[in-house]
Amino acid sequence: MTEFADPRYRDIDRWTSETALRAIWESQFSALASIGPTLPALADVVEQAVPRLRAGGRLVYAGAGTSIRIAVQDGTELGPTFNWPETRTTYLIAGGAAALSVGIEGAEDNADDARAQVTQARLTQADVVIGLAASGRTPFTIAAIKAARAAGALTVGLACNAQTPLLNAAEYAILTETGPEVVAGSTRMKAGTAQKVVLNMISTQIMIRLGHVHDGMMVDMRAQNTKLRSRARDMVARIAGVSPEAAIAALETCDWRTKPAVLVAQGATLARADAALSDADGLLRQAMAASRTKT
Repeated sequence: MTEFADPRYRDIDRWTSETALRAIWESQFSALASIGPTLPALADVVEQAVPRLRAGGRLVYAGAGTSIRIAVQDGTELGPTFNWPETRTTYLIAGGAAALSVGIEGAEDNADDARAQVTQARLTQADVVIGLAASGRTPFTIAAIKAARAAGALTVGLACNAQTPLLNAAEYAILTETGPEVVAGSTRMKAGTAQKVVLNMISTQIMIRLGHVHDGMMVDMRAQNTKLRSRARDMVARIAGVSPEAAIAALETCDWRTKPAVLVAQGATLARADAALSDADGLLRQAMAASRTKT
């Protein structure tokens, strides 16, 4: 379906810009609607992924063209937002890193390259591999998912066409039926929107479950500039119930790490704060409760 020409847009090149833009805008709603039926499967993916990642596994994205570019955008933001280690995010890219900025002819058809990249990545049972292909038929992505599954990794296939090889190859199949594009075959549009939203949803909920979010705040963000340090100050002040000045003092003691700073602001030493968070698997709420009990 993603390759079909929708007759509704047959004369789009003759429409006014406002009319065409309205049609493009409206088409995005169907992309979002296509995600609704996948929610139970997405929840299963998260629940299966969390223990693997908590045990030290990696989050791995595999794909070609638009799909992998969207995936890299999702993955690279996990570090600054949630302090997810870059060493634990891996990309299997058809055509290699150069393909992120230019098209590499034939790269998406190279199944041998996919298998070689999986071998080089040394995937294990702790890893979570998400393969993306709007068509569901990209040889590189299918081969990567098959090889990753053979290595024992948790595999997820995300496609926009039903009954396709990628969905059949993955342990978990996520189908977002976005249908024909306004510009036939241009899957950077509706299909791309659906892929980005699904990845945002999966990675964000994983990070929430791993304890990188508290009361809707990203308490593991890297406070690397003035704006983010102000945000860290406000979070510590709010969660710990202290003044902004006390929050800053605690953050400076903790090298601007928000979660231990909350415990320090409430009276813990830095060593005790770090130990409490370690005992709680990084969950601030549990660490705070344990700290109150010991007090």
